[in-house]
Amino acid sequence: MRRTQGFTLIELMIVVAIIAILAAIAVPWYGRYTYRARRADGQKLLLHIAQVEERFYTDYNHYPLTASSLGYTSNSPVSENGYYTASLALPSAASAGQGYVATAVPQGPQASDVCGNLSVDNTGQELPSAASTAKNSNGNCW
Repeated sequence: MRRTQGFTLIELMIVVAIIAILAAIAVPWYGRYTYRARRADGQKLLLHIAQVEERFYTDYNHYPLTASSLGYTSNSPVSENGYYTASLALPSAASAGQGYVATAVPQGPQASDVCGNLSVDNTGQELPSAASTAKNSNGNCW
């Protein structure tokens, strides 16, 4: 008797189970990767604001506290891809014009990122810091 060519139902079910296990592992990893990739959009915005602030300080010996003074069209500049909106504030210990804190607030699909708001100040301190996010499986926020 000749055996018929093909796959048995058990073999197909084993393949489906293996694909399901691989998908269950890959999908969360891909989600974390996309958050990290979009986070670069907010970091780029903050670093650009910090550079413009320092250039302004070099020329006028004080920091402006409005983004429109830095050449942005609004006081809440939006990142290049639209995942973050920035704002400027005066740090609590600084007198007017002698410091700034630029904060990027995640928007849209980035809003549920575990890092939350990113910020940088006139001393170059980036928050959340690498030490506070080391335990985070999503990588460092900066």
